[in-house]
This record gives sequence, structure tokens and C-alpha cells, in this order.
Amino acid sequence: MPIIITDMTPMSAALADLAHIWLRELQPTLSRYVIYTVGVWLALWVVLAPVLKPRKIREATPPARQLLTELMFSLRSMAVFATVGVLLTFMYRAGLYPLETIADGWGPVWLGVSIVAGIVGLDTWFYWTHRMMHHPRLFRRFHRRHHRSNNPSPFTAYSFDIPEALVLVGFIVVWPAVFPMPSHAMQWVMLYQIVTNTLVHSGYELMPARRDGRPMLDFIVTTTHHDLHHGQAGWNYAGWFTWWDRWMGTEHPEYLERYARAAWRPFGARPTAEPALAEG
Repeated sequence: MPIIITDMTPMSAALADLAHIWLRELQPTLSRYVIYTVGVWLALWVVLAPVLKPRKIREATPPARQLLTELMFSLRSMAVFATVGVLLTFMYRAGLYPLETIADGWGPVWLGVSIVAGIVGLDTWFYWTHRMMHHPRLFRRFHRRHHRSNNPSPFTAYSFDIPEALVLVGFIVVWPAVFPMPSHAMQWVMLYQIVTNTLVHSGYELMPARRDGRPMLDFIVTTTHHDLHHGQAGWNYAGWFTWWDRWMGTEHPEYLERYARAAWRPFGARPTAEPALAEG
């Protein structure tokens, strides 16, 4: 009769635990990426493409080979995120995030506040680390892969070099240690992140214009705003809100003009040639 081993050795049990944690960390990140990147690509690039043609920022469409390459590098980035998630799990088990336990008792209002604070905090983290990675000494090692997508697509969202993936996932390691964030609040921040991240790489300007020709929500990074960064990398470092670029003087000087060319103007916005459109 075959010998059936029912008891696992401590080493095999530890490895099984690591594998379980890694897969548990990978699953939601992978699911969100697939749902929103494929969803945005299918909706904007296939189903609604004829209707949204006036909203397309560039005439050229990235080739299928670029999309496949971006998908492969995005899968690698998500593997990095999951690996950091294993480390994070053990840090939680070691009691290194006591603020979470405190925040769990502060109720649903604080949950909402912490999600908003997390999104704003992520925007700050992204702006400054992103700008750092554009330093000539760091760019080739940290950020070149992402900028190989000069004309981005929804699949560009996680197409990173490994060092960049580590820098970006560092936010979820640092933020809960300094800000009281309830359990599961970070998953809502990450949901907001991937939805908007996919949209700003989509190649279509969906933000409607106000009557004066500026974006309806002018404090939010539009697709045009981030597309300009991929085309001219010395500008528009922000990921979600335009505040830091405007405060630090790094917003592209032609952003509003470029935005107005592709924007939907439901309120009869002024023509792009009017001087008022380019005013900061």
C-alpha cells in the first residue's frame, strides 16, 4: 500500500503559508487590473470607438504588440506587489501597525475620511516619487519601461520596471504606519487608483469642459494631462490631482489648450483660440 503522509514538516508548512499569502495578495490586484484595463479597452477602443473618435487624443493607435508587452510587464509588477504584500502580512502579524486597530473603532464616518485621506496621500507620494524617478541618474533603472509606452494604452497602467513597482507599492507599507486607517480601507484606495490610472492612460478625453473651456473638475488629472507627460516627460508628474503640478510649476504650459482640442463641450465652451483658455 502507498504511504500517505498527513503531517507537514515545519518548513513545508511555512512554504505553504507563504504561497497561500502570496496568492491571496495577488488575487484582488490581478482581478482589478483585468476587469478595468480590459473593460476600458473594450468599451473605449472597440465598442464606443466610432462615437468617441472626436475625443481621441492622438490619431495613432498603439499596436497590438505594445499592448501585449505592457500586459506582460504589468503581470510582473503585480507579482512584485503580491511579494511585498507577503512582507506586509508578517508586519501586521508582528503588531507593527497598531493604528489600524485604533481606527477600526472610529466608525463608518472615519472609514470614509480615511479613504479620502489615503487617496490624497497616494497622490502626494506619487508626485514626489515620480518626479524623483525622472532624475537622470534614476530614470533608466526606475522608470524607462513605463515611458517606452510613448503613446499609452489602458494596459500601460502597471507596465513598470521592478524598482518603480517597489517604490509605488511602498505607499501601502508606509501610509498605515503613520495614518490611522481602518481595516479594508486601503482596498478602496487601490480600487480608485486602478480605475483612474486606467482611464488616464486610455487615450480618450472623457472629462467634459466648462463654459470657459477648462475641465469640469479642473483639480483632477485628465487623460490629456497625463498623455502630455508620456509625450513630453518633463511635465505633468501628478497622478490624480493637478495641485502639486500647479504649486510646483511643473504643469505643461499648453495643457489647457491641448485639453480643449479633444474635450467634450456640452455648455458651448469658448473656442480654443481665445486667449482666456490658456490662462493658468
